[in-house]
Amino acid sequence: MGSLLKGSKKLLNAWAFYDWANSVYTLTIASTIFPIFYGALFSESVKRVTVFGFDIKSTALISFVTAFTFLVITVFSPILSGIADYIGNKRVFLKFFCYIGSIGCIGLYWFSLEHIYMSLFFYFLGLYGYWGSLVFYNSYLPDIAYPEQQDAISAKGFSIGYFGSVLLLLFNLAMVMKPDWFGITGDEPAMTAMRYSFVTVGIWWALFSQYTFYHLPKGNDPTDTRIVKDVLLNGFKELKGVWLRLKENVRLKRYLGAFFVYSMAVQTIMLMAVFFGEEEIAWADAEEKTMGLIISILVIQLVAIPGANLTSRLSSKYGNINTLVGINVVWMCICFYAYFVKSPIDFYITAAVVGFVMGGVQALSRSTYSKFLPKTQDTTSYFSFYDVTEKVGIVIGMVIYGSVDQITGTMRYAIVFLFAFFLLGVLLLFRVPKQQLTH
Repeated sequence: MGSLLKGSKKLLNAWAFYDWANSVYTLTIASTIFPIFYGALFSESVKRVTVFGFDIKSTALISFVTAFTFLVITVFSPILSGIADYIGNKRVFLKFFCYIGSIGCIGLYWFSLEHIYMSLFFYFLGLYGYWGSLVFYNSYLPDIAYPEQQDAISAKGFSIGYFGSVLLLLFNLAMVMKPDWFGITGDEPAMTAMRYSFVTVGIWWALFSQYTFYHLPKGNDPTDTRIVKDVLLNGFKELKGVWLRLKENVRLKRYLGAFFVYSMAVQTIMLMAVFFGEEEIAWADAEEKTMGLIISILVIQLVAIPGANLTSRLSSKYGNINTLVGINVVWMCICFYAYFVKSPIDFYITAAVVGFVMGGVQALSRSTYSKFLPKTQDTTSYFSFYDVTEKVGIVIGMVIYGSVDQITGTMRYAIVFLFAFFLLGVLLLFRVPKQQLTH
């Protein structure tokens, strides 16, 4: 157990296989079936719920809960990373978050408006488990792979994760659209099928991760020299160190500022796109709505990979920053168009364009950051800072989106704010120096 040599093919594949296990969460629950299920719980006339004494719009509520979850992740991830380094057993933490997330997914089976607090708690567990486990999963990469192997095995993880998640999604969609094939009968069989799909995600995640857990090493050797207080604060000290070093690196600092602003908008759109389609589009009936949203998600998945490939080619020809400016302009056009979108066909067009720029902007943002890093051995701290930047952006973006949705009663006005973020992102990207500058 965990005795394979660093760089060995079996160890690399075992690490990458965790992507096969956990990617089903993002596709089935975060992106597809849960948003459709959540929207269907509310009648056409009543899209509000009373929580903690407040009358909150359903979509605003899920925005706020998502923002809160990311806030918890942002605060606790550096602490947990410090503890994992101290006890030298990252695998325990990876398992813990995997099982927390798995329980959260299975718990969504009982999601109901009558038990809204318990329901939202299970939603929180799934989201927290997924993102919490990624902190430790990603940090394993330098432990199991040599630098020249890391790009390839990281890409392999993405590929098999994508394939596995699409496989389970197609099975779940078959259950939702043809429940009688699976012996699902009674009142609202499609809703029951969606509940079953949450259970399949939880079981898939916990079951397939066992292969990874069996072969991964515990982690680094424990460093017993640090006292507990240092352990708890070590993650934050590393982030502070990066923050101080950023002052000496103008290009990286300005790029990170631009990334923070536009990423806030990108992540918000990715998390809320299906909720927008569920509520703001004029579908003929509930069946067309479910089918339409499923089609739009599949469209996004289909065009994401060619979109990422095209982005990669454009960046090699025009440079990373120029390409990112172009992508942000496309996002601005999407926001402008989405504000007026009402018909299903318009929504499909929007989904196709979103899919095209979605994969590209994430891959290019991360590789641009990597290129701009100073020559350092401490890349982990820099990437930890990058992840925290992204998550803080998600918290702010989701709170603004949810607040505008709650106050105005429509998500369309929230789209206007996202347009402003992309515009600001473009302006900040223009300020990034072409060459490395230092004070």
